[in-house]
Amino acid sequence: MDTQRYDIHAARLARLVVKLLIAAANVGVTSSALAESGSRQPPPAKYIEECASCHAPFPAPMLPAASWKAVMSSLDKHFGTDASVDPTTTQALSTWLTDNASRRTTTRPPQDRLTLGADFLRKHREVSSNLWSRPSIRSASNCAACHTNSAHGSFSEHDLRIPK
Repeated sequence: MDTQRYDIHAARLARLVVKLLIAAANVGVTSSALAESGSRQPPPAKYIEECASCHAPFPAPMLPAASWKAVMSSLDKHFGTDASVDPTTTQALSTWLTDNASRRTTTRPPQDRLTLGADFLRKHREVSSNLWSRPSIRSASNCAACHTNSAHGSFSEHDLRIPK
């Protein structure tokens, strides 16, 4: 295992241990407190079907609700592509995305790009710029390069593999 990958895992493991210790100290939390702590509903099948047909099904908490509203209201020009879906699907996905949006920030990233958002930058702060430019990765938006189960909506650190 290369040193950079080990350092990333060690830092994430340390944060996980702290979160578990805090959770253990708060055993009697209510369901609303659990929801506020970041617990999320899994993505609907339609989200995986529609969105993952072109890119990774990005986690809803990676953008604030205002960004998801903007993205979903402009699917006909979705980052240079027509990603329109029927109105019922648009409404259902918009509701799920905004209900599960980031609770850490309401600040919209530039151009509503997930890779420029505060949560994305925080979660990827250990990643060096030369890693993003590797031919096997190409860009920060190529989640599947490192997150082996991203096509299924899973971005677990246990499934993280940094390609050469």
